[in-house]
Amino acid sequence: MVHTSGARKSGFIKLIIIIVIGLIVLGYFGFDIQKIIDSPTVSKNLTYTKDLVVGVYQKYLARPLEYLWNKIFLNVLWAGFVNNMERIRDGEPSDIYKYAPKALPFPTS
Repeated sequence: MVHTSGARKSGFIKLIIIIVIGLIVLGYFGFDIQKIIDSPTVSKNLTYTKDLVVGVYQKYLARPLEYLWNKIFLNVLWAGFVNNMERIRDGEPSDIYKYAPKALPFPTS
């Protein structure tokens, strides 16, 4: 499934609107979100969840993501991007233009 940036922005805006409507409905029925969040049980559960997510990230995800960021993104993608942008700035052809196959004209006879 292909998403365009407009569809993603629309989905994010819809989520924000749904959250706001949900908060309005909860307020209408007398729920005090601030009291709920400040209650010791909810606060403890939120702290536990945050600690769990941070622990999983640090234990299982940090090293692979750092590898992908440092070795793949920065070394391969970003370095090539910067190199090509410098070439374009200097009036030289980019790698894509240099190495793309050249189309030969069709014979006329």
